[in-house]
Amino acid sequence: MNLRPTPLTAALAGIVAAVAWPYLWSRFGGASSSGTTELVVGTLLVIALPAHAFVVGMGPSGSAEGRGVDAALLKRIGAWLAAACAVTLLRPVLGL
Repeated sequence: MNLRPTPLTAALAGIVAAVAWPYLWSRFGGASSSGTTELVVGTLLVIALPAHAFVVGMGPSGSAEGRGVDAALLKRIGAWLAAACAVTLLRPVLGL
C-alpha cells in the first residue's frame, strides 16, 4: 500500500484521534477499569494506525540517504497535533 500523507490527511487523523480517545477511555479505560486489552487494541486501531498512515505514510521511503530533517514530516506532525488540540479545546463548544 502506497499512501502519500499530506498536512490535510494528518489534520484529519488528529481530529479522529481527539474525538475517539475520550470515548475509548470512558468505555475501556478509566480508574474503574483494569486497563484491558480492548483499550490497547482500540488505541492501536483508532489512533496509532491512522496517525501512522496519514502522518508518516506507508510505502517506500522517499529519501535514499535517510539523513537530515524531513521538513514535510514535521509539518504533518504539527498539523496532526494542532488539529487534535483544536478539537480538544472546542469539544465543550461543539458538544462532543
